[in-house]
Amino acid sequence: MTIAQSLDVQLNKRLQNDSIRLAGKIIYINPFLYWRRFDSNTDRWLREPGQLSEEQITLNRARFYPELDWNYLDENQRLIKDGAVEMFLKTLDLIGTYHPDLNAGHLLEIERKMSITKKLSFERWVEKTLRRRFNQAERERQRFVRERFLRSWREWLTLETTHQAFVPLVACIVVSGFTGWSMGISSNSCTPFFPSTEQTILR
Repeated sequence: MTIAQSLDVQLNKRLQNDSIRLAGKIIYINPFLYWRRFDSNTDRWLREPGQLSEEQITLNRARFYPELDWNYLDENQRLIKDGAVEMFLKTLDLIGTYHPDLNAGHLLEIERKMSITKKLSFERWVEKTLRRRFNQAERERQRFVRERFLRSWREWLTLETTHQAFVPLVACIVVSGFTGWSMGISSNSCTPFFPSTEQTILR
């Protein structure tokens, strides 16, 4: 099999996972394949988790994860699964908007295929988005701490009491440095010079 044929097979397999044929036409079940029709608000609505209410997501958990006991999930897993449920609901909403002629049976068939083929990809997408959001929040927190530290130092340096205490402090540092330098010079100059024992023996 040539490279071109291999790429065609991979593309066809991916398109089969991202689409379904219903009523004589192909319906995409990958929501990002509709991006050409998105405006900026729709794009942000789809890509950012947390756009749907918590109650709406909770009511649909068993619909897309009937095999899952949510009581045994840790917080991180629960956030990822809830985000995937949100992606299922948003995708069904988009498909219904762009294909208004589909009936309830068609939508149920789409939902079944989505539950089989898109679950892992939705979870990976949500996990990556949450990680990016966490990293961005952490960078913002560090920037805030750094700015607050610098601001507190600037405010301290502008205080009148700081100026009053700063002059004696500088004077103490200068005097201490001069005293240490003077003691070092005087100790070197007072050291007597005696010829070494080796030189005496050689003579």
